[in-house]
Amino acid sequence: MDLHFGDSKPSDEERAAVDALLGPPESSWEGADRSDADLRWARGGRAARDRRDLLLPGLHAVNDRIGWISEGALDYLCRRLTVPPAEAYGVATFYSMFAVKPRPATVLHVCTDLACASAGAAELCAGVEARLGPGSGVNVERGPCLGLCERAPAALAVRAGDPVRTAVSAPATVEAAVLAASAPDSAPEEPSAALAVPQAGQDGLVLLRRVGVVDPASLDDYRAHGGYAALRRAFELGPAGVIREVTDAGLVGRGGAAFPTGRKWQATASRPDHPHYLVCNADESEPGTFKDRVIMEGDPYALVESMTVAAYAVGAHQGYLYLRGEYPRALERMSHAVEQARARGLLGDDVLGQGYAFDIEIRRGAGAYICGEETALFNSIEGYRGEPRSKPPFPVEKGLFGRPTAENNVETLVNVPPVLTAGAPAYAAIGTGKSTGPKLFCVSGSVDRPGVYELPFGATLGELLELAGVRERLRAVLLGGAAGGFVRPDERDIPLTFEGTRRAGTTLGSGVVMAFDDTVPLPRLLLRIAEFFRDESCGQCVPCRVGTVRQEEALHRIVARTGAAAADDIALLREVGRAMRDASICGLGQTAWNAVESAIDRLGAYE
Repeated sequence: MDLHFGDSKPSDEERAAVDALLGPPESSWEGADRSDADLRWARGGRAARDRRDLLLPGLHAVNDRIGWISEGALDYLCRRLTVPPAEAYGVATFYSMFAVKPRPATVLHVCTDLACASAGAAELCAGVEARLGPGSGVNVERGPCLGLCERAPAALAVRAGDPVRTAVSAPATVEAAVLAASAPDSAPEEPSAALAVPQAGQDGLVLLRRVGVVDPASLDDYRAHGGYAALRRAFELGPAGVIREVTDAGLVGRGGAAFPTGRKWQATASRPDHPHYLVCNADESEPGTFKDRVIMEGDPYALVESMTVAAYAVGAHQGYLYLRGEYPRALERMSHAVEQARARGLLGDDVLGQGYAFDIEIRRGAGAYICGEETALFNSIEGYRGEPRSKPPFPVEKGLFGRPTAENNVETLVNVPPVLTAGAPAYAAIGTGKSTGPKLFCVSGSVDRPGVYELPFGATLGELLELAGVRERLRAVLLGGAAGGFVRPDERDIPLTFEGTRRAGTTLGSGVVMAFDDTVPLPRLLLRIAEFFRDESCGQCVPCRVGTVRQEEALHRIVARTGAAAADDIALLREVGRAMRDASICGLGQTAWNAVESAIDRLGAYE
């Protein structure tokens, strides 16, 4: 392991960025001005090592201020945290939003994933690159889903500085994207989150009832519309009572695994070692998924309250919100909500005067799909590469910082307040016996009204597509995103439940529903899915690291070949797919073959 520092020195700006996060260095061991007396003994090493989890925020601080992370800046950050430079370099190069080579201060991220690809992302990129040209001071980067699928195609401009400035262009034209990149402060304001909810303001909504109705910046408005009634109810029930209500309601995780939430909370709460932690996974990076963004932008206090209830139930006093790096407005809204809740006694040492202490810290991701896996997320927070851990032990036993941890995504958590306010029987009466409650669906692609829809479990795919205004000549529907599976246009009677989609030989996943008409070239779509998994594989295990590359190579060959040659590659795809599914450490490799397999078997993609 390389423990040596290079000769590069940080610039004043780089040093200021790190010091703004960590405070000024206290000794020359940490990079202060050299003092011979100071170097006679080492001080503060243990305390610095305990701050290893500040490595990711430190990398963000430099990248935000400068636009890239130089060797001098990395060395200075490593000195401050006593992290070996080789390890920090491995972390910095793990995330797509960081750069360790010089680049312009302004980066324009253009989504080229499924929804944007079908909406003309390739033409957008070509037009933007032609308009900006070399020497423009803007780096155009084609990348994965930005979580703006309802407004495809999408672009995100990030200009480094103090403060960093961002601008979203969606639906993006060449002119709008160029304006966002060249003058982010002059770009049009991003539309309200309510525009992503076609049902906004309708009666009967549960999870989306406040989006577009309340001012997302106002805590008083949130409380006037029923906010914090659930937390008061939780204090009346006690931790065990809250877990019992959640269990009786039948609430299961909404991230795709559908694990019973009450069982997870009970397993965490019962562990004797402390402290316990609560982690909210807001790193939704599945192509086609944007429901968590809409909730955080349109109803941020609901998530703050939900996290507080969950933490109280599992006995946690510290919560972490791991928020996707491509969501600048969600970061702003959630940061404001946490600050306001803390100022009003709804977070801190004495929540609602009940003698219970709980606080939330927001941690930004930096562009890594794999960090949606819970143990990879823990590693990311702790300052390591976001690679999944082997299980067991499970997070409820040894999770974040090696302590019992309950991890849930945004949608799962915001289901908890309705459980407590309406009661478990009333909540369980919504949906079906095995899939209870309301469900959020992210609909995009070839529909007239893309957005987030709330329906009770049990509604059919056809009913959802009718609400969204599906267009004629429908060719295929992708359920569950890139990790999901395709179904045919005539399979609209599939019930949208976890058990119903399993019976139909597909998956509900996180609730992605992407419709594609016959103008979308299916082989190119499958190739993009393969490229996505090849890019996003963390490389830790051989089946996924090699298998995703072989899958992409075979799909490239199939596009150019027919007959027996194509049949040979399809046979190879099946063999590689089985190996990834059986032997990969985590869900990324285990599901990387699903969409391609379903397109071959259900849609006859290469016939």
